[in-house]
Formats: sequence, C-alpha cells, structure tokens
Amino acid sequence: MLAISIRLVVQISVLLILLFSYTTWDVYKSLSPQGCRMSWMSPSYIMQTRFDTTWSPSAKRYKLWLYREVGWDSIEDSELRKDSRPVLFIPGNAGSARQVRSIASSATRQFYESPHVISDAFSSRDVKPLDIYTVDFNEDLSAFHGTTIETQIAYTTQAISYILSLYPAGTQISILAHSMGGIVATSLLPSTNVSGIITMSTPFTLPPVRFDSRIDRLYGKLQHTLETDQTPIISLCGGARDLMISSESCILPKAQENVFRKTVFTSALEGSWSGVGHQEMVWCHQVRWRVARAVLELGQAVTDFARGQVFDKWLRDGHSLPPVPLGDEGELSPNEVSNAEVLDAGVNLRLVSPHGSKTTLLPLQLDGTANDHLQVTVLLSQGSIGGVSPQNPIPLRASIFVCDGEHLISAQCSVLKPGALRLIPNPAPGSTFPSPEDGSDESEGVVLYEAPLPSTSQESQGRWIGIKTTGGDGRGWVVAGLNRNKPITVETSTWSLLLGKVSVAIPDTQDLSIPLNFPNLLSNAMMVYSLTPHRASAPSCTDALLRPLIVHTSHQAETHYFPWHRTQNQRTLIHTHLEAPFVDSSALGKSTVNFTIQSSREETCRDDLTGFNLTVDWKATLGRWGSRYLNPLISWAAGVAAAVVFLGWNKENESMPTVEQSLDNYSHLLSRYLLPSSFLLALFPLPVSLYTGNGGQVFLSPIAPIILLVASGLVGLIWRVVRLLLMICSLMSKALCGTRKAKTSIQSGTFLSLMIICTATALLIPWQVVYVGCWLLHLYTCASSPQPSKTPSEGRSSVDIQLQARKASLSPIHLPSRNSPGVVLIKQNNLNHSLHLLLLMTWFLPLTAPVLAVWVRTLLTAGYTTPFDGDHNFLSVLPFLVLVDFASWTPGQLFERPSFEERISLKWLFAAMAASAFILGSRKPYLVLDIGRVVIWVIVACRVGRRYWGGPPWS
Repeated sequence: MLAISIRLVVQISVLLILLFSYTTWDVYKSLSPQGCRMSWMSPSYIMQTRFDTTWSPSAKRYKLWLYREVGWDSIEDSELRKDSRPVLFIPGNAGSARQVRSIASSATRQFYESPHVISDAFSSRDVKPLDIYTVDFNEDLSAFHGTTIETQIAYTTQAISYILSLYPAGTQISILAHSMGGIVATSLLPSTNVSGIITMSTPFTLPPVRFDSRIDRLYGKLQHTLETDQTPIISLCGGARDLMISSESCILPKAQENVFRKTVFTSALEGSWSGVGHQEMVWCHQVRWRVARAVLELGQAVTDFARGQVFDKWLRDGHSLPPVPLGDEGELSPNEVSNAEVLDAGVNLRLVSPHGSKTTLLPLQLDGTANDHLQVTVLLSQGSIGGVSPQNPIPLRASIFVCDGEHLISAQCSVLKPGALRLIPNPAPGSTFPSPEDGSDESEGVVLYEAPLPSTSQESQGRWIGIKTTGGDGRGWVVAGLNRNKPITVETSTWSLLLGKVSVAIPDTQDLSIPLNFPNLLSNAMMVYSLTPHRASAPSCTDALLRPLIVHTSHQAETHYFPWHRTQNQRTLIHTHLEAPFVDSSALGKSTVNFTIQSSREETCRDDLTGFNLTVDWKATLGRWGSRYLNPLISWAAGVAAAVVFLGWNKENESMPTVEQSLDNYSHLLSRYLLPSSFLLALFPLPVSLYTGNGGQVFLSPIAPIILLVASGLVGLIWRVVRLLLMICSLMSKALCGTRKAKTSIQSGTFLSLMIICTATALLIPWQVVYVGCWLLHLYTCASSPQPSKTPSEGRSSVDIQLQARKASLSPIHLPSRNSPGVVLIKQNNLNHSLHLLLLMTWFLPLTAPVLAVWVRTLLTAGYTTPFDGDHNFLSVLPFLVLVDFASWTPGQLFERPSFEERISLKWLFAAMAASAFILGSRKPYLVLDIGRVVIWVIVACRVGRRYWGGPPWS
C-alpha cells in the first residue's frame, strides 16, 4: 500500500466525521420516527423541609419535593393525603426533578374524573391515590462520575426511609426512574420497601459514558441484582430515536426463573407504536398515561407475581399472552352451531359494521399433510378478544372455537387458545406513520389473534373453526381466515446485498398473515436494511379494512410496524437492537431478520402485494456505526498519540524528531501496516468487551480501520490546533512577560508548592483540576521555550554533537556557549520531547474532562462550600506535576537513559499503551488514562529520577 501523508489523513478524517454526523442525524429522524402527543398539566411542588441533614448529609446539596396538581389535588393537607400510596421519581443525568410533572399529572387526572371526584374505575376497587415525590439532584452529571451516582444512591435510600416514615408501617413505595435514575433505583435493591420499578431509557448493560472505572464497578454489581432480586422491574426503551443512550443497553439482562423482568420498546408498546427520544420519554402522552396507570394499579397487587401481571397488562408489547384469564369467552352451544353460517373452504370471513351476535364457521378439510402449518388468524377493529382491546373499546367482541365431529350437528366445540394476541396499528392511508405531532389515539388499533390448529384424532371426520361475535352496534369490523404459518424462506445473504438489491415475490393468496424469514442476513444493531414494495402505478389498497402492514419482530422485546405504502419521504428500515458492540446478549437468544405482512386481503390489494426489493440502507447503517463508537474513538485517538510518541522515542538515539516528523512517520506506518492489521484483527472472534466489540463479524470488520483512520486524522487535526495555541501563547507571553528567564535548577519553593497542591487535591479539589493545570503549564513551557538559533548539524557530525550534548548535560553548571552544537541539540531535543509529551497530555484531557465538568457544575449548583466526593488521590497527578515542572527548568537533557535501557527501552511502554488503547480502551476508555499514569510514573522514576532535586542521573 502506498504511503499517505498526515495532511491527507486529516482531510479524510474530517470528511468521514462530516459523513457520520450527517448519517447519524438521518438515523435520528428516519430510523424509528417519533409520534408523541404533547402532555399538559398544572404543576406545583412542595419541598419536604423536614427531610434535612439529620436524615442525610447530602440534604444541603439535594432536595425532596412532593408533586401536587393544582385544582385537582388537595393543597391544604399538602404534607400527606390520607389513605394514599407513595411513589418516588428519580431523574437521570442532568435531569430535573420537574420531569415528574407529566406522569404525576396523568396519574391524578386518571384517578379523578373531575377535581376531587374519584373515577368509577377506581372507587369501586378501593384503589388509593398517589403521593408522587421527586428527588432533586441539582441536574448533576451522574453519567460522568461514579461517586456522584453513589452519593445519589445514599441520598435516595434515606429519602425513601423518610417518605415511608409518614405512612403506616408496612407501606411500600413504587419507583419511577428516567435514564441514569434507573441505575440509582435498581442499586437500592434488594429492599423490602420497594414494590416495583419502572425505568425509562435506562442503560442497564453499557454505561453511556465510560471514562470512570467506578461506574463500571457499579454496573458489575448491578448485573447480579438484576438477575436475582425478586422485585418486579420493567424497562421502557425508546429505540433508535434515543441518541443519548444506545437502546441495546436498555434491554434488561436475563433473570432467574420466577423473577419478573421485562423490556418493552415503545415501538412495540401497544397504543404507542413509535420511537421515543430520550427526553421525550417522560412527557410523551402515549407512554406517560400508561406508566401512570400501571403505578395506580400497582397498589392492588400484594405479591411480586401480581405486580408483574400489572406491569404486563398496562405496558403490553404483545410478545406474550395477556395476564388476564382467557376463560371468559363462554361456549358455543349446539343451537349456535346449527344456526351458524358456514363459509366455503378457502373463503375468509369478512364482517363490516356488524350488529348483534353472529356465529360463522370456517370449514377445514382433514386430508393428511394438507393441514400442516395451518393457523387461524382473526383481525378485529376497535373491539376486544380475550381481554385485549384498545383503551376505549366498542362493545364488539369475538371468541374463537374449534369444533370437531363426524357431522356438524354433533360437533363438539371448545375454546381455541391463542398462540399470539396483540394490538396492532392500522395507519391511515396517505398519512405519515406515526403522526409526528399526535401519534396514536387510545381508541385506535386492531386486535390480532393467531392460533395454530391443534392435532386431531384419525376418527374425526370434520373440523370447523367457529368465530362468534357479540355486541355489534354497527361499528368496527371482523376479518378471519385460515392460512399457513410456515414462513417464506429467502436464502439471500448480506454479502449478496452488497452487489445490489434482492427481489422477493409475494404469493397470490388469501392468507391474512404472510411470514418471511431471511436466515442468512446479519441481524445486528450495526446493520439496517431498506424494504421497497413493488408498487403499482397507484396504490389500490386505500379502501382496505387493514392496509398491508409490515410487522418486524427481531427478538422478544422489540417490534416495529411499517405501513406497506409510506409517504414519499419515509423509508421502511428494518433494524434491531439485540446484537450490538460491547453488549453480551447471548443469554437473550439470537436476533433474526424476519417479518410478517398483515392485511385484510381485499381483492383490490392484489396488485399492491406482489413483492418487494430488499437492500442494505447504507445511510442508516453508517449512521448506526457513527453513533456507537464515540467512546472508542477517544480512546483510540489517545492510543494514536501514544504511538506517535513511541515513534519519536524510536529516533531519539539520533536526535528527537519534531512532532510533525513523528506524525509523518506514523502516517506511513498507518497506510502500510496499521490499517490492514486492524482489519485482520477485527476478523478474530474476540470477546465483545475487546477491540470493536463485534465478536469477529466479517461484515463489520471494516469498522476497525475506519475508526483508526478517523482517530489518526483527529490527532493530526488537534495537533494543528495545539500549534495555533502555542503560537498565540508565545506572542502573549512575550508581550506581557517578555523573554522567559532561564532556570538551571529546581526552585526553593517548588517542594512547598507541591505539598500545597497535593494537600489541596487530597482535601478539596479533584486531581483532574490539577491535571488541567499541568497541561496549561506545559503548554506555556513549550510556547515560551526559545527556538535554537541554528540547526545542530551545521558543520559537525551528529556523533560529535551528541557527545558534546552528553558532556553538557552532565555538567549543567558549566555549560558551553548557548550556541554551541551540543547545547543547541539539547534544547532542540528537549523541546521536541516536550511537544511530544504535550500531544499525549492533550489526548488525556478528554478522559479527565467529564469529572472536571461534574466538579464545575457542583460548584455552580450546590455552592462553593459543598465538598466534592471522590477523585482526591494526588498520586494520580503527581508524576505529571513533577515532569512538567522539570521540563520547565532543566538545563540538561530532559530524559537521561539509564543503563538498563541498553537491554530494553522504555519506549516500548508507549507501544504497550497504544495497544491497550486499541484492544481494551474501546469498552473501557478509563484504562487508557490509568495505564498512561503508570507509564509517566515509570518515565519520571527512571529518566528523571534524582536529577529533579539536583542529584546525578541513574546512569
């Protein structure tokens, strides 16, 4: 491969960053569109002043509020309502306590049908109203800082104790949590005080920001709790619309048997059927009223099993049968059978605007293998089947029976238990689905019933499927039929889609459900496929009862619904969240590319349902790549910086090259060896916690060289920015302070200054603040260092110059002339060493910046006297303090090679750091900084050593 320059690498990197930014934004808009109705409320908040420092030392920093709906809740007895139940809302990273208002308002307005008048749905069952509290964390950046989360956990624990002290003994509290608040909530377990937890957009398996090892340790402990604790937990995930977290991390890990854990994507949530953004999750009406209703109903449940059923009823996704018993369908009497309408074989039932009751029989001929893989499919609009219905259903009901007998008059009928029973959308023709402003209505939806036919004895001569409808009032419709549930298998592979589209034909059939399976397509969060129907000249299905609907269920928690005909600017994008980088989902099963086309199969729809084309949607696929690798990009850039330093040190025996020269050397190495090697390494089935986290997926192996190329270009780009800062700093330094005075030894007050800084770090400020100070000091040192007046190679051999430089460095008090070749070489080498160190320290800044941001925000929101918990280990920053101080005054060589480096050079430490950044840093970027600190400690100890306080070098 031809060598490329660092300038070209930077240019390619910038173009790739722009490309991925554009495609990521396209994913946000197109992949899982949002349809949410805005929620309205009249909020008021009452601070719990009695929850003070006697309860929690953090009460000076945080607050506890009680929500009240103005005009609906009683304000006079604002401390506590009689016979009410407590609920606690926990906000997430930078979240506000006021985010509780949408759900709390909905709970109040559902409980009361008018101000202070309890709704009939609750008064007859003695359901208690809710006291919804909310903790105020001052919008702390908890996702960035493990100690902040631990402080929030301790405060919330005491807040629950305080809240329950206001209620009768034995009262339990329900918890609602958003984002990182869900981590706080589940970290409270095990606890007998918590009845159930509903989390919204909570990243359970992968921290969104991975720059703090304490967050990783907290997550490690949390996995055991999620797998074993008996408290019911349900996780709501917004899907691709959520750019704040990767929704694959929102999926709860598999728990032990008899432990209720459920993950529901809002695209599958019955009545929602929409992607929901991170912040929108708490106010999206289609979600918030269901959450509020679930919490209201939770008070009636007294066991963990019953609470799980409450969650499953009010936050249904249709992936399991409803928890309510299915034995209320009644029976099909002989009189109803004898008076039933019997359809011809192969004809579907179609009832539009039915009145009263009616029984219809679908005949089934028992002719051996002809009935293999048959199932009954029933579609019912606006009514109910087996307890599944829209929120405000019409009286129309349907019951399904299977009747066996030699003759119809003697047939015995029994209830046919469903294999699947869910509510699906029925998008309006020609409109955007979901509607961006309004979303779905509570009364919308079609009940989908599917049941495989049970086996029968050989003696049976006849079999019929009975469809009994009752409560018809002229509204709604019913469509039913027999169809094969054996999927159409398409053997095309992902690799074949690289060459173009694949065309799939749909058979001309009366089947209401047409399942399709693509066993050889890669189902992964990093892949998106585009489906385009074979359109007729104009859609002919506009008057159908149920227009063709694509139902894509990639795994047990995620379903997406797509109208067959979409508006002009909408794309049908098949995607999943189960298998994804850095998330071990092996216990949850394998994700597959399969979907079903549901329709009422009118004759007018035949021309529309002829087939479709399937392709890789590269715009959305690249957007998925770009949104998953921000954390790895930073750690890989730090690894590239370490590799550049390694290449610089590799030449130090001759003379230390400039950073620009090292970058050019690196770019040559990049194109010839590193990019091909990164691709080959991505082919190995490494654990998902290492490297790119894709477990050796061949199709995803190009991600590694792309990340490496972008990271390399970023290092080159940021170095140009640093060069500009150096120039500005140099000009300002000369204008304000003049020429910097040369120092020849450590200053008398240096050790006192170090002691003061270390003491302040141990007691008051996080070490990351001191690190930023070190970087600024080193930036000033590099900017104010005088450039050599002439090149060290003029008129002398490099060996002679290095010998003279060696003598000069060993006798710093009796230096030769400042323009002598040896001194010039020392200055040049020291400056180049310092600039390489500055490059490396610059890429440590993003790894320290999150904690610095948390500290600044804590000062601004909680006051300057609030103690900052954690990050007070001054040993973490001490080697940088010593090194940048030594670099600012040493007259001799900055780094003296000890004698043992003749056998093994310390330069390999930087190579090890780079390798660690690439292999380990993708999942755990904080390890790059941890390893970097160790490397700097070793460099200071071995190459600076006793010279710092005026002693001789080790060699």
